[in-house]
Amino acid sequence: MDFWLISVPLDKTTVTSLEKLKHTVAKTNLASCCKFSIPELKVGTLDNLLSMSDDLSRLDTLTESVIKRTCQCMGEVMEQPCGKVLENTVANGVDLVRYVTKFQWDRAKYPTTLPLRTLVESINKQVSQVEAELKSRTAVYNSLKNSLQGLEGKAEGSLQTRSLNDVVKRGDLVDSEYLTTLLVVVTRGSYKQWENTYESLAPFVVPRSSRKLYDDGEGGIFSVTLFKRAVDEFTARAKQSRFTVRSYNLCAEEQQRQEMQQLSTDKREQHGAFVRWLKVNFSELFIALIHLKATRVFVESVLRYGLPVSYEAFLLQPDTKRANKLRELLASLFKHLDPTAMCSKIDQGYDIPEMSQQEYFSYIFFQISTNLLESRK
Repeated sequence: MDFWLISVPLDKTTVTSLEKLKHTVAKTNLASCCKFSIPELKVGTLDNLLSMSDDLSRLDTLTESVIKRTCQCMGEVMEQPCGKVLENTVANGVDLVRYVTKFQWDRAKYPTTLPLRTLVESINKQVSQVEAELKSRTAVYNSLKNSLQGLEGKAEGSLQTRSLNDVVKRGDLVDSEYLTTLLVVVTRGSYKQWENTYESLAPFVVPRSSRKLYDDGEGGIFSVTLFKRAVDEFTARAKQSRFTVRSYNLCAEEQQRQEMQQLSTDKREQHGAFVRWLKVNFSELFIALIHLKATRVFVESVLRYGLPVSYEAFLLQPDTKRANKLRELLASLFKHLDPTAMCSKIDQGYDIPEMSQQEYFSYIFFQISTNLLESRK
C-alpha cells in the first residue's frame, strides 16, 4: 500500500484549494485523506538546509533499501508464506498503515530541541549500524544453513554417494584381525544375481554373510563379510558384475552425524535469535524512515515556501486504479504554486536538487510504501 505525503503552504488561495481537495476525494473516493503532524524543527541557516536536502534524499534511499532487505531477509529466514511474514512487519507494536496514518513525532527518541543536522546524523548512524549488522548476521546464518543443507544433501543422494550414518549400525560390521565387512550397492533388478553370486566373487567370502541393510526402491545396500586379503579381488570382480563396493568409515560417518546434530541445534538457536533481531530492527528502521520523511517535508517546505514556517502536511492514500485522476486533480488545484511544474524542470534547465531522476510537482511530494515484501510462492 502506498501513501502520498504532500505539503502545501497556508496562504489563502492554497487553503481554499486544500479544502476543495478534501471535499472532492471524500465525495469521489479517489483517496482517503488525513493530516500528517510534523513539529517545528530547528531550522538553522538556509545553506545548511540546502545541503541537508541532498543528505536527506540519500539517507531516505538508503533507509528504504535497508528496510526492504531486512524484510526480505525475514521472509527467507522464517521460510513461511508472504502473509505470515508480513504479520511480523510492525512499527512500534502496530501495523505499518496504522503507524503511518496515526504518526506522532517521538520526541524522546528524536528530540526536537536538537539541531536538524544532529537528528539526521543520529538516524544515519542508526541505519548504517543496522545495515552492517544485517550483513554480518545474514552471512553467519547462511553459512550455518548451507553447511547443514550440504550434510543433509549427502543423506539424500544416490546410493553411490549418500551418507550411510542412518543406514549402517556398528553391529552390522565385522572388523577383526582377519575379517572385514564391505558395503555393496546393488540395483533392484540385480538382487537375485547378487544373492546367487556374491559368495563366488572371490575366495574367502564368508558363506551366507550378506544382508540387505537399506532399500530406496531403485536399489539396495548389502553387507558382505570376507577375509581382508580378498578385498581387492572381490572389489574388482564385483565391479565387473556391476556391483559397486562403497567406501565406508564408521568413525567418519559418526563424526558427520554428530556434526549434523550440532549444526541443526545451532541453526535452531540462531533462527530464533535472528528472527527476533529482524523484527525489532525492522520496527526501528521503519520508525526512523517515517521521521525521516517528516523531516524532509519540513526542510523542503521551508526551502520552497519560505519563513516563517507556515504549511500543512497531509497523507493521501490513493485508489490504485485511479491514481492518475488524483494526480490530475492535485495538479489542477495547486498549479498556482508553480505553473511550470507540469513541464520537465530538467528540460527547462532548472537546477532542482534530487529532481533529476523523478517528477517535480507544484506541491511537495514524497511517497511512503508499506509494500515491502514481494509475494513468494
